[in-house]
Amino acid sequence: MPPIPPLTQALMLICTAVFCVDQFVRLEILFALWPLQSGLFWPWQLVSYGFLHGSILHLFFNMLGLWMFGSELERLWGRTRYAQFLLASLLSAALAQLLVTWLTGSNVPTQQFLEVGGGEGLPGYEYKEFAGSQALIVRSTAAYLLPIFESPMRLGRVVLPAIAPQLQIGMFGGATAVTQQTRPVLEQQGWITTDRLRGSADIRLRFFSGAISVGASRAVDRRDRWKLVFGVGGSL
Repeated sequence: MPPIPPLTQALMLICTAVFCVDQFVRLEILFALWPLQSGLFWPWQLVSYGFLHGSILHLFFNMLGLWMFGSELERLWGRTRYAQFLLASLLSAALAQLLVTWLTGSNVPTQQFLEVGGGEGLPGYEYKEFAGSQALIVRSTAAYLLPIFESPMRLGRVVLPAIAPQLQIGMFGGATAVTQQTRPVLEQQGWITTDRLRGSADIRLRFFSGAISVGASRAVDRRDRWKLVFGVGGSL
């Protein structure tokens, strides 16, 4: 196995280090991509948001993709062109997300408005709305594998996995329990703690055997709007 190229290796180490620091010092206030109208936006967030990850699964699958595809691109293009490609991707994605939050009037960071990952809560609920010292989630899903793009793709020397799109519809239910010792700590950090049952509906298109998904979800135990959902590292 060839060694990981230097820029890809540096990015993987930086993202991992930032994730570890974020477990003790919340970095989202300064470095998440806040909407322009929120009053918390700073220019460096156009780049810094790319180094934040919402969960260990989010970090793992992002770093796996960076290692698998980024290494090949850095070897093929060279460090300079590869760095230019990454920067252009970060900026274009940031501008698109700022446009979405501006059009919808959202005042929360795009990582929260467009739900990243689903391992820490119920689809359709806002960030930090499913908190507790214990949690239980039950789900029922139905999926259909669309008969298109089922074979791996080759781009020069790079072989990409099959897109393999799947349509998935699901219903989710969950509950949390909070101890008296845990509740003030969670609430001090902005997490919302309740002891009631919750439910949500979810419809998505999944790609790459379910590793990436995009769709919409909403809470069903209260009157709520449908929310755009982008998932990384999920499963059927």
